Amino acid sequence: MKIENEKFGIYQGQDVIKYTLTNDNNVSISVLNFAGIWQAYMVPNTRGGRVNLLLSADNIDAYVNPNNAPLYVSRIIGRFGGRIAKGQFDIGGVEYKIPANEGNNSLHGGANGLSQQFYDVATKQDQDKLQVILTTTIGPDTDKLPGNETVTVTYTLRNDNSVTIDFDGKTDEKTLFNPTTHAYWNLSGEAKTIQGHVLTLNSIYHLELDDEKLPTGRKLINKNTPFDFSHPTVMGTALQELQEQGVSEGGFDDVFVVLPSNRLAHEPVATLMDAATGRKIKMFSDRNGLVVYTANGTNADGFNRPAGSWFAMAMEGQTLPDTPHHLQFGDISLRPGYPQHYQIRYEYFA
Repeated sequence: MKIENEKFGIYQGQDVIKYTLTNDNNVSISVLNFAGIWQAYMVPNTRGGRVNLLLSADNIDAYVNPNNAPLYVSRIIGRFGGRIAKGQFDIGGVEYKIPANEGNNSLHGGANGLSQQFYDVATKQDQDKLQVILTTTIGPDTDKLPGNETVTVTYTLRNDNSVTIDFDGKTDEKTLFNPTTHAYWNLSGEAKTIQGHVLTLNSIYHLELDDEKLPTGRKLINKNTPFDFSHPTVMGTALQELQEQGVSEGGFDDVFVVLPSNRLAHEPVATLMDAATGRKIKMFSDRNGLVVYTANGTNADGFNRPAGSWFAMAMEGQTLPDTPHHLQFGDISLRPGYPQHYQIRYEYFA
């Protein structure tokens, strides 16, 4: 096992550093100190080489290109994932309003959230695992949310080839904490799209969304719709069915209600497989929401897949979005003296 680092470019006058963790099986992950970007998840292929399971670029420029930035490729998202209607929320009877950065609403922590920050970095190695530990403190002067929130994001690569992302938050004032990763997956290594991928979700419902992609509060049954992934489903088939229903986006950008993996069954919230190669990822999350986004209508250049719709797909584990306006979805508040911890884990099979 080994830990390496190298310069990945310069952004906003600061060095972007890539940290690479490699285990005893020649599986490695790479993480950047800017935005906590998960730049690589490299696994051996059958030809003696390796393949990156993630949508990725070889330098920082592609990630921060204004044309590509709206995709949030592989960035840490926070303080909250998803949208908050009109940027308004209430904690303990106190009303807050933060700036909108998508139409009338606040998306993914706002315009200067965790996805826009440089992190302090430490690394750690022990007998069977390697870690890169990212830490930052974000306050109202930076993202306009209340409280000075210290966030630690820990990427762990184990010798069983699994990757765990732990999110820890603490604050000196009431605020929000619902972070996630915006990693995009294309397990094939060669295919230009994820149409040949097979997806299974531990989900019975998805959320009804309005024209601004905000939840209405209603949960819709997945069965007998293109949203039914209760059994392994080819993404190309589901995408075609969705298009036949006249969905203007041309793909998925939807919120599934999932059974958290920390329940008794400890089941994955999602399983994604590339049918051509047999590569498979099982995703475990301790929260009740999963956003599936198939990069619809995108023209993002500079990545390891040709620009175009469906060139990769994101699976964002989080508490269901816009919870301040739908209390039945959960609680994403963070309070002084009560640190919060969330975890997403990926198991790889070939």
